[in-house]
Amino acid sequence: MLKVNEIKVNYGGIPALHEVSFEVKKGELVAIVGANGAGKTTALKTVVGTLSPVSGDIEFEGIDITGKKSAEIVQLGITYVPEGRHIFGPLTVEENLLLGAFTTSNNEEIKERMDYVYQLFPILKERYKQKGETLSGGEQQMLAIGRGLMARPKLLMLDEPSLGLMPKLVAEVFEAISLLKEQGHTILLVEQNVREALELADRGYILQTGRTIHSGLGRELLESEIVKKAFLGL
Repeated sequence: MLKVNEIKVNYGGIPALHEVSFEVKKGELVAIVGANGAGKTTALKTVVGTLSPVSGDIEFEGIDITGKKSAEIVQLGITYVPEGRHIFGPLTVEENLLLGAFTTSNNEEIKERMDYVYQLFPILKERYKQKGETLSGGEQQMLAIGRGLMARPKLLMLDEPSLGLMPKLVAEVFEAISLLKEQGHTILLVEQNVREALELADRGYILQTGRTIHSGLGRELLESEIVKKAFLGL
């Protein structure tokens, strides 16, 4: 579904990604893991078009999307849920979700999508009239994911969904991601929480200072010496 081929990306003339490649097949959950500053978020922003690669190319369902505008890429079926949630605080839960449904004007379709999100995150249904800024951090993350799902994406990209959450809420967010995977969603997950991400992932890529240093099946990566030493303290 997604093929990223040797992309090089600069920030202010300084290389941030060095010929990074990865791919996501339909129905897979693929994790990109690594320490802070490894280039994980840069990779997602380049896929969704907010950053442009200096070289390399990106294909989505066989279409070259390198350099396309973000709006075009979203219309093709890629949704990016950014790090830090970025919900609209003064708007209600319902209004935030409605903003995510901009890819359709069919009211019946919008209701169907909203019902799906409320089924996935029942707490959002309870709080549908509350302003986003009054929600807990975990609830805001669920709202951010729900808003992303309202576009009915073919590929859902999640950037650090567990960042800044208490352990109990981290578990809840990963449970929701696991459920999305079981339901057949194609997911590209960026996470510092290496163990949880690789336990859930079909396949994974490890980034370090803008380079892919290892890739493989999620469970295999968990058992690899490089992950044990660099991320698990074993």
